[in-house]
Amino acid sequence: MKILLTGGTGMVGRNILDYARETGRTFEIYAPSSQELNLLDRASTETYVLRHRPDLIVHCAGRVGGIQANISNPVSFLIDNLDMARNLFGAAQKARIRRVLNMGTSCMYPRGIDHPLTEDLVLKGELEPTNEGYAIAKVFAARYLSYIHRENHDLQYKTLIPCNLYGRYDNFNPQTSHMIPAAIHKVHTAVQAGADGVEIWGDGTARREFMDAHDLADFVFFAIENFDRLPEMTNVGLGFDYSINEYYQAVSEVLGYSGGFRHDLTKPVGMKRKLVSMKVAESLGWKAKTGLEAGIRRAYDYYLSLHPEKRGGSRV
Repeated sequence: MKILLTGGTGMVGRNILDYARETGRTFEIYAPSSQELNLLDRASTETYVLRHRPDLIVHCAGRVGGIQANISNPVSFLIDNLDMARNLFGAAQKARIRRVLNMGTSCMYPRGIDHPLTEDLVLKGELEPTNEGYAIAKVFAARYLSYIHRENHDLQYKTLIPCNLYGRYDNFNPQTSHMIPAAIHKVHTAVQAGADGVEIWGDGTARREFMDAHDLADFVFFAIENFDRLPEMTNVGLGFDYSINEYYQAVSEVLGYSGGFRHDLTKPVGMKRKLVSMKVAESLGWKAKTGLEAGIRRAYDYYLSLHPEKRGGSRV
């Protein structure tokens, strides 16, 4: 099978490529950089897809970031992600690529829901304002694929909806990162400096479901091998969550930090809870395998590989 993987230089894409090598998958995977395949350019995207004609496209490319990045750049989070999907999926339809696996996001779900989010809740309520642009683009992508399939049942186009992710190849820039890599950076910095306090945005009681990107890669290959069994949209997560305070405590235990925390109640925290239902994925026979401590250690090892000069300040 010949697979076109977009976003192959990002966290999800690189974990997929690692997983393929580690497990001896024999697929022929094309993972072009954005210079080789500019998804914001419709004409060149069509040319690339028509030239290579993959058997399946796995779409992981996108503009991603944490709360601060989404709040600061709502236009680019909306337009860039929307245009990538429109150009790629339009090219796939034109080339009659039979299978597409699109990476959605749990941000597609309505805010303010305290129970696990089931796939039928997309477009059933108001989106979280702090990342609304990104969420709208992702909803558009999922619906676009659904409409293409509705017009031509030979084209099997499906969307995965992962929970929040972290892991190897994550972004640790505190201005643009998600919560766990931000926590790793802040706690590591505190350990190095001998500081007795680490800042947490909000009161830390908001709950989040974070899965190691390695587990998402595992599900991607499970989905490829069970493609016909997948529904139109499938959640991929843990099925349970932790509070922000609990994540910071877990990071502290892995990194050897024994200081305290300061809560900045002026900072945005996003949705109070966002937990995906795993009933569909589990009915197909899949569950995540990586525990929180092991996942944080994997992410932290990668963080230290980016900054080898910082190893001496860590107690790990």
